[in-house]
Amino acid sequence: MFDGDSVMKRLLRSLTIAGALASVPVPVAAQAFTLPQGVGTVTFGWQYVDNTGHRLSDGSLTLPGGLPTGGTSVDMSFLLETEYGFTDRLAASLGLAYVFAKWTDPNPPPNFIPYLPVDSCHCWHSSFQDFSLAVRYRLFDDPWAVTPLVRAVLPSHDYNHRGEAVVGRDLREFQVGFGAARRLAGFLPRAFVQAGYTYAFVERVLGIPNDRSNGYFELGYAVSRRLYVRADARWQRTHGGLQFGSPSGDPFFPPGDVNTPERLEQHDRLLRDNYWRIGGGLSYSIGVFDVFADFTKYVAGTDTHDGQAYTVGLTYYFGGPFRQ
Repeated sequence: MFDGDSVMKRLLRSLTIAGALASVPVPVAAQAFTLPQGVGTVTFGWQYVDNTGHRLSDGSLTLPGGLPTGGTSVDMSFLLETEYGFTDRLAASLGLAYVFAKWTDPNPPPNFIPYLPVDSCHCWHSSFQDFSLAVRYRLFDDPWAVTPLVRAVLPSHDYNHRGEAVVGRDLREFQVGFGAARRLAGFLPRAFVQAGYTYAFVERVLGIPNDRSNGYFELGYAVSRRLYVRADARWQRTHGGLQFGSPSGDPFFPPGDVNTPERLEQHDRLLRDNYWRIGGGLSYSIGVFDVFADFTKYVAGTDTHDGQAYTVGLTYYFGGPFRQ
């Protein structure tokens, strides 16, 4: 382990990664504490996302007659990321994900949505997704940390974005935000609270604004020098985008904003995806490694997926003074 307070920094690091893989609402760089100068990490993570249905524009999960909304699919993601502390306050990270996706619903989508070969084959499709480059700078000293960040998301290539069994939206983003954390010294010395916010400027398609706000709140506790547990809540609000509507007529009947052939062709990456998620996880330090596991549950939202995500992985630390 690292000597002294760096133990907590390692635990904060690995648990934030675990929560970050799920369709990327909260980037790895959103955490508030930074690595010590000259210390780097290499992280490998695996995530399984079970999309159990669609939440409609009124937030419901059922159609008239109590029928489920359908649209079930699964995704698997493999993330490789490296981060390096240039100073005790300045850190940068670079990551790339490889994603598998498959449509699992035995039924086709609604009549006004084309049943594309990528879904109708009910087979796995896979590809590299997006590069993510982030830079963070920590303000203030322990037990406080407030860390502004900037982050660029660039598709690794021009991959397919139409359908459910696709690896991503194939859109460029530029994000700005911050993370803030406080160790609860004197009250619960092994606990901390953390919160953050990012605003994403997203590439426009068909001239339709589709920017996004993401936020999170996290409570963590060090059970021992090696074992760390946490719980969190995460939300997303899309500024613009398209709404499909709902059979209830709230805010309108389908197809809602998806009312032209051009919008129908682009709707998979332009929906007004708003949600709330809750989750938790744990991390365990073994020498120069942290192993972590995380669970996230989708609890509410509109024009979004319902379901849950499972994440496991490990982080390797290099370049610093280690001891067992």
